[in-house]
Amino acid sequence: MNHRQSVAIIGAGIGGLTLAVALHRKGINAIVYENASEMKFLGAGLALAGNAIQSFRAIGLQDEVLAAGKILKKLSIKDHQGRVITTADSEYISAKLNIVNNFAVHRADLHEVLLQQLPQEKLVLGKRAIDFQQHNDSVLVNFADGTSVEADYIIASDGIHSVFRKKLVQNSEPRYAGYTAWRAVIDQSETALNLDETSESWGKGKRFGIVPLSNNRIYWFATMNTGAKNDRLKKYTTQDLAKEFEDFHLPIPQIIAETKNEQLIWSDIIDLEPLKKFAFGRIVLMGDAAHATTPNMGQGACMAIEDAAVLAICMKEEKQIEKAFINFEKRRISRTTKIVNDSWRLGKVAQLENSILISLRNTAMRLVPPSIAEKQVKFLNDISF
Repeated sequence: MNHRQSVAIIGAGIGGLTLAVALHRKGINAIVYENASEMKFLGAGLALAGNAIQSFRAIGLQDEVLAAGKILKKLSIKDHQGRVITTADSEYISAKLNIVNNFAVHRADLHEVLLQQLPQEKLVLGKRAIDFQQHNDSVLVNFADGTSVEADYIIASDGIHSVFRKKLVQNSEPRYAGYTAWRAVIDQSETALNLDETSESWGKGKRFGIVPLSNNRIYWFATMNTGAKNDRLKKYTTQDLAKEFEDFHLPIPQIIAETKNEQLIWSDIIDLEPLKKFAFGRIVLMGDAAHATTPNMGQGACMAIEDAAVLAICMKEEKQIEKAFINFEKRRISRTTKIVNDSWRLGKVAQLENSILISLRNTAMRLVPPSIAEKQVKFLNDISF
């Protein structure tokens, strides 16, 4: 392996695969290079807002994606005792705005949908990019296995720890948000649960989220304030988590109790301070490589999916790909910057530990009229394709 091709996409995450499908459907030759030696269908759940579904619609994937997940009717934020702080009628908003606004899917199921739409020869596995050299007429990418590929253009979709971003943008290391998280997907049992509602329950420096999935499954997540890279928390079992969340309302204790230790996925919550540039000559950053965000607004995957739709359109409209990359940057920088900053601030508010501030926060949120939530939804769904 050491050949020349038109476009190389580095990374087969949701953003990279979505882009690969979009480019394939537009007749643009692109190959995806993925670190993993096999595409294992792993991961937890994803909550996708209407902007992600709109993007899939623009690509022509909406029906396939919706068939793999579950449309939810309600979104609620509660306190740790189960009292509602704020709620949104997703069904009403979806009907009013003519969108699917609250959709959940298992990450593995979405990956499978995308892979089914991509010819097998468009994906090369076992290729971990470790370095690159950009020349006047090409980019050479070096892989950990000693091979390389030369391409006219590179789309770096290699995640928050992107090799490309770290070399192109000095001091662009991920920043720690101040809290860590556990996730799991379990089968629904006898636990009393509203399967049409997505919810978050906010305690003192802790949160617990519940997202119903298709096929009678539940995706849940838990967050807790702590220092970065806490080895003790990394080793937490479900029994440890049960103690941390024992004062949370039902059915949270039961959900934790029904989770096996091997189902737990742990990670610190990190993001990227907004960049001022995505396009670098023959290389462009997208997805988490460009604008990784905290999960507080549920927009991490959504932004990557939006990127894919917009970038594919830019590349189809503009004959000179370098100009297409610049156009993509212009259309995405301000929007993704706002999402990253808003999500960071929301996380700080949600993770409060001071009882007085928590009380003031909850009271203020209860007084916010539904029209404000609708305004936020309208902003998220105002996409320029």
